[in-house]
Amino acid sequence: MSAIKDLIAQIEDEGLRLKIDAEVKRLLKQKKFGLVFEEHQPEGLYEGAIYPCLQVLDEVKHAPSDALWHALIEADNYYALQLLAYLYPAQVDCIYIDPPYNTGARDWKYNNDYVDSADQYRHSKWLSMMKRRLLLAKKLLNPKDSVLIVTIDEKEYLHLGCLLEELFPEARMQMVSVAIHASGVARSEFSRTDEYYFFIFMGECTPESLALGKEWNSDGVKRQSDVRWESLLRSGNNGRRLDRPNLFYPIFFNERTHEFAGVGDSVPLEISIDDYKAPDGLVAVLPRAADLSAACWRISASKLLELKELGAFDWGTWRGVNTPLKYLKVGELSKIESGEYKVVGHKENGAMIISAEDYQPKWTPGTQWHVVSHQAGSVGGTMLIKLILGDKRFDFPKSLYAVHDAIRFFVANKPNALIVDFFAGSGTTLHAVNLLNAEDGGNRRCIMVTNNEVSEQEAKTLTKQGFKPGDEEWERLGIARYVNWPRTVCSIEGHDVNGQPLKGEYLGTDHRQMKDGFPANCIFFKLAFLDKTQVALGRQFRELLPLLWMKAGAQGKCPQLEDDTTPDMLLLPENGFAVLTNERAIGEFAAEVNRHADIGMVYLVVDSDAMYREMAHMFPQRQTCQLYRDYLDNFRINVNR
Repeated sequence: MSAIKDLIAQIEDEGLRLKIDAEVKRLLKQKKFGLVFEEHQPEGLYEGAIYPCLQVLDEVKHAPSDALWHALIEADNYYALQLLAYLYPAQVDCIYIDPPYNTGARDWKYNNDYVDSADQYRHSKWLSMMKRRLLLAKKLLNPKDSVLIVTIDEKEYLHLGCLLEELFPEARMQMVSVAIHASGVARSEFSRTDEYYFFIFMGECTPESLALGKEWNSDGVKRQSDVRWESLLRSGNNGRRLDRPNLFYPIFFNERTHEFAGVGDSVPLEISIDDYKAPDGLVAVLPRAADLSAACWRISASKLLELKELGAFDWGTWRGVNTPLKYLKVGELSKIESGEYKVVGHKENGAMIISAEDYQPKWTPGTQWHVVSHQAGSVGGTMLIKLILGDKRFDFPKSLYAVHDAIRFFVANKPNALIVDFFAGSGTTLHAVNLLNAEDGGNRRCIMVTNNEVSEQEAKTLTKQGFKPGDEEWERLGIARYVNWPRTVCSIEGHDVNGQPLKGEYLGTDHRQMKDGFPANCIFFKLAFLDKTQVALGRQFRELLPLLWMKAGAQGKCPQLEDDTTPDMLLLPENGFAVLTNERAIGEFAAEVNRHADIGMVYLVVDSDAMYREMAHMFPQRQTCQLYRDYLDNFRINVNR
């Protein structure tokens, strides 16, 4: 396509160029290029404008109320993504999803019916479903620096890779193989022992080098584990005297005491290494290669003197003119500054004595991850779910540590990252985010979305008992309420579903006990829909308040009104926002808002655009939003986009 675009750009006739460009775009829409699949109608989805809101179902509080709150949203993720795209456009740092793998094992539905291996449109239905959601997810990602992580197995990885390339042409993509079964999942062919993680790197996003545990060393690479003193002698390319004549200079030592005595000027090329004479009483160490020919040093004389003052220059056993010299490079010095190395003393020559006892090398792994804790049946997967829930309520949960490690490479240095999972399943992603925060004191926030489907077998049993979707007994056994939310509550509070303290400790976290839980809060929402006319008339303020709280950053406990009475103004500094619903009270409202530095978001309910702009000028240091125009226009204009 890039070649075609280049050719079109060379056409001088503007009219002809525009016609050809339009025809190419038309052909592209017909799928004549790239991934070809049947574009199915949305799977039982309403395609018109929707006006969503969030109804509070429950909450768990295990941290101060003013802390940030995670959220679980029970909803079809297509609608939830439309809402999230309004709340957090281009603001999400990491999206991690584990969509249905479309194995033919009746693990997902299309048009409210399970898709099995006999369905000849199984692949195109799955791709249509994924495309609609990925297009919405793209609106969430920060285009300058964010990552999308999608897990998959061999059934759809080729199709998914093509789809991701098509939808994210501006991004970089890489696929990693993650070992999840030691013995393998039985197949009629080779047993499957791994699955695949697609990483979509947006903007400047790259994985961080991290201190990884010993279980990551299965690649056999020997990594630095101690302080590295670099030889001062340059070797390899550009290691000859002729290559760097300015770096051929003498380093002086006292002939009798062997103490450092300074450095000399670069030696002119016409003076050979054997003809150079040191001043009386001094020994000159010059750079000599292994064959005794003239070489050069790695650093300048002035830099060497700087390092000597720092204690970052040292030498080995005295051998006269052949005494080996060494120094600390910038990377090693930075480890001292960061506390990874500890200076425990100094030698008589002033060189630092450094301890690397607590040092862990930082590195970025390759594309084959063979880590025991990543296995689905390990202590972080099936065993953990059973420990918390008491029985097997969810098939094939992701290992907590596999998710933890995958997202850690991208949010380790983002303590306030926003992370979204819209195929949340059993709730592993939020669990992993809480573990990350506990490890480094971060305030990362996670938003999970999952439907409340029951399993196929449970659906049959409930139907025989006379229950149907929407009945309390049916909803109680759905994945959101029966698996995800109980796990979220229990992992945060540190107990199982029976109230007993969790036994065991988390891996790699300085023996953090599971019974201690996490200092975190989470709110449980159900997505619902409003009537746009009632919204426009200002009669749905109570229903919209949780949504306004989310848009303002989900700080503090979610505010709720006791009745449908709409106040003229609402000031919530503990939540970081304020709302004016009666424009005649703007003077009093502005004065009150300006008394609270914690209010960062100001919602103004006003119909006139001109009046809104005039009011917004009264809050120059704060973000403003026009209600209900902003909300209504967003979902009306963006429908089907």
